[in-house]
Amino acid sequence: MSEKSLADVAKVMRAIDIAIFSTVTADGVITTRPMSNNRDVDFDGDSYYFTSEETETVRDIEANPHVALGFQGPHHTYVAVSGKAELIRDKQAFEAHWNPDLDKWFDNGVDTPGVVMIHVAADKVNYWDGREGGEVKL
Repeated sequence: MSEKSLADVAKVMRAIDIAIFSTVTADGVITTRPMSNNRDVDFDGDSYYFTSEETETVRDIEANPHVALGFQGPHHTYVAVSGKAELIRDKQAFEAHWNPDLDKWFDNGVDTPGVVMIHVAADKVNYWDGREGGEVKL
C-alpha cells in the first residue's frame, strides 16, 4: 500500500474536472449527479462547486450536509471523498473561486440571481492508483 499526502491527492483531484457528487435526499435515498469542480481544489482537501438555488442538490444539502464525491483520473486513478457540504451565498466568496468557464452556465457571472457555491470539506479521502490504494490522513 502506498502512502500519499493530502497534497498529492488534491493535485490529482485538481486535474479532474468532473466529480460524481452524491447527496442524501429527504427520504434517505442517495442520489448522484456530475458536477464540475472547475479544477478548484485546495491543498487542504476543500473543493468548490456552483449551482442554482432551486436545485435538488441545494435542497438535499440543506437537509443533510453529508456528501460524497467520486473522481476518475487517467491511468486508473480514482479518488473517493466523503465530507460535509456548506452552501455559500456570498458574492465575495464566489469571486475567489469563480472561473470564466462558469459564465456558460451563469449568464451574469457572480451576479446571476440564485447562484450558490457549495464548499465541500473532506472528512475522509481514499485513493486508488492502479493496484495501490489507501486512505489519506486528514
